[in-house]
Amino acid sequence: MKCQHCEKPATFHITELTDEVPEELHLCEEHARTYLMQADVTEDDVPSIAGALAQHLKINEAAEQLAKLDEQACPLCGITFYEFRHVGRLGCPHDYICFEDEIDPIISNIHSATTHVGKKPRGAAEGTDKRTELIRLRREIEQAIQVEDYEKASLLRDQIAGIEEEHSG
Repeated sequence: MKCQHCEKPATFHITELTDEVPEELHLCEEHARTYLMQADVTEDDVPSIAGALAQHLKINEAAEQLAKLDEQACPLCGITFYEFRHVGRLGCPHDYICFEDEIDPIISNIHSATTHVGKKPRGAAEGTDKRTELIRLRREIEQAIQVEDYEKASLLRDQIAGIEEEHSG
């Protein structure tokens, strides 16, 4: 979807409820920033929702965080988060892990879930669920080690060993 003011991709979709009729706005980053910075005052001298949001979100801090995030790149395919945001496609399967914290809310918002729950192709390789479980457990073990929860890490290690033993035997 394109911005209502220019031809750039719309990355902000705002629904404003005024006069009992919802008004949908589709804006690019630049126009969304301008829109949210407007501190319009209604007839009752009550700040608009957009004005309140702009004050609450601290747009400048968000822009700095986004700039740092845009520099992140996948070590395998080299795609940056900036490229993903503008193209709308990831470069390789590893990107789901590399940009997990940023992509999960997007996927959850679109699909109401972050894991596939539908049908699988007939030609799907056997053991895909086990491999997915191993990937999840390995991620959890890394997180447990980072927070120095070694007991949890050892339990996860044992689970991984059990799954690998089942798969090989």
